Amino acid sequence: MRFLRVMVIVVVVLGALAVGADRWAADYAEGRLAERIQARQGLAGSAEVEIRGFPFLTQALSHELEQVDIRLDGVDAVADGRKTRLSQLRASFRGVKLNGDYSGGTARKAEGSALITYPDLTEASQTGVKLAHGGAPDKVKVTASVEVLGRTFTRSVVSTVTLVDAQDGGNGGSGKGGGKLVRVRADEVPGEGIPGVESAIRKKTDFERRLDGGLPGGLQLTGLTADEAGVHLVLSGTDVSLAGS
Repeated sequence: MRFLRVMVIVVVVLGALAVGADRWAADYAEGRLAERIQARQGLAGSAEVEIRGFPFLTQALSHELEQVDIRLDGVDAVADGRKTRLSQLRASFRGVKLNGDYSGGTARKAEGSALITYPDLTEASQTGVKLAHGGAPDKVKVTASVEVLGRTFTRSVVSTVTLVDAQDGGNGGSGKGGGKLVRVRADEVPGEGIPGVESAIRKKTDFERRLDGGLPGGLQLTGLTADEAGVHLVLSGTDVSLAGS
């Protein structure tokens, strides 16, 4: 009986050591991967990585990870020479095939979300307007000032934010290379019968932005919603690059 008790204790201790070693290896890999992502993306904020599944070492030796979750803050999406700040980006990569030197990999599929706050959307407009929540789902309030016939007109309009194909865009998006555009367009602009007021206001309130650059390769915009926090982007893709592999 004493022998059995000793064996049980040995097995428990060895098991605990194995679990501890596996967790240490996973923590180390998560830290290195986060550093690589942060450097490659040029993040203004932080990067966090969590490798799912157990044991990690078995997954690593097979060069395939079950799931990798990333949380990025301060991502700059750049397209057509314009920058749009994503305050948050969260994504889950599934079926990640690691490359030979473990510096990155390619996920079979990935899903995620990103947030553009209204201050960041205001800066992205590059037209001097101010954006805020419009009081209803997928609506934003856009305030702009223009000068027409020597008079300054300031108007606040309710706009709809939508996701459209890049080839359908025209105001602020080149339409090159496909992809998606985030479009903000006023539902109605009060012109008060003064010639040129509505068109002048729309030149500022209506705009489109591409967000292709800055996202992990293969991750695409597939939808969006708007609420009090800002514009929430839905992301998904297949054969998605992780850490620039």
